[in-house]
Amino acid sequence: KPWAPSFRSSAASRASIELRKTFTRHLGPLDLKPVEFSILALVAANGEVNQRRLGLALDVAPPNMAITLDRMVERGWVERVRATQDRRAQLIHLTAAGRKLARKAEKIAATMEDAALSGLSAAERALLIELLLKVVNTPSAGAAELQ
Repeated sequence: KPWAPSFRSSAASRASIELRKTFTRHLGPLDLKPVEFSILALVAANGEVNQRRLGLALDVAPPNMAITLDRMVERGWVERVRATQDRRAQLIHLTAAGRKLARKAEKIAATMEDAALSGLSAAERALLIELLLKVVNTPSAGAAELQ
């Protein structure tokens, strides 16, 4: 029997839970957490990124972002590099291992939601993505600084 939410927010929460399970099933074997995947993807796509901008984009508190980045540095996925224009700032760069992991994870991520979204037509999937991006980029929702 299909699950029938009584509130709209329940539907969004339930969908989030199901997609998190999908993420864990597909990217878990890479020992990659969702926030780490997001960091790899954002750094790969944006180049000059510092810890503060990553934290704002992902809504992660500075102490938690520092711990996550420390763990990623220990694993050899990212490195902190002093900015040339502002020596106080540290930029986050992918290492060779981080670039390789990011490519592998992106390749898996490109199709990992197919089964979860199999009940939607191609047009419905495109609309879903469009609407989710609208939610993410709504100023009152704390629009991400990075894409």
